[in-house]
Amino acid sequence: MNNICVIGERELITGFKLIGIGDAFEFKDKNDVLRIFNAKKYKYIFLSQSTERYFNENELNILKSSIDPLVIFVPMPGISEEESVFELAKRILGIDIGD
Repeated sequence: MNNICVIGERELITGFKLIGIGDAFEFKDKNDVLRIFNAKKYKYIFLSQSTERYFNENELNILKSSIDPLVIFVPMPGISEEESVFELAKRILGIDIGD
């Protein structure tokens, strides 16, 4: 079982490939993401935050609340609505560390 998968823009996946993450895929369609998610092949899925707009509310809730695999939305430069560290800790760890 591979541990990490990255899905997003070419710039994002190139960066992860440069640090040794081989399973990095360019985002083409939300169905590819859902297929990878449901296959449970990876423990961690890093997904470009810009892909959020392609998912309906239910799909997005499932992705954001999942811990097996853990889906982490990675902000891309130029995206204004980035999740703060405080929100990320609360979502992933269930801990309110304040802001």
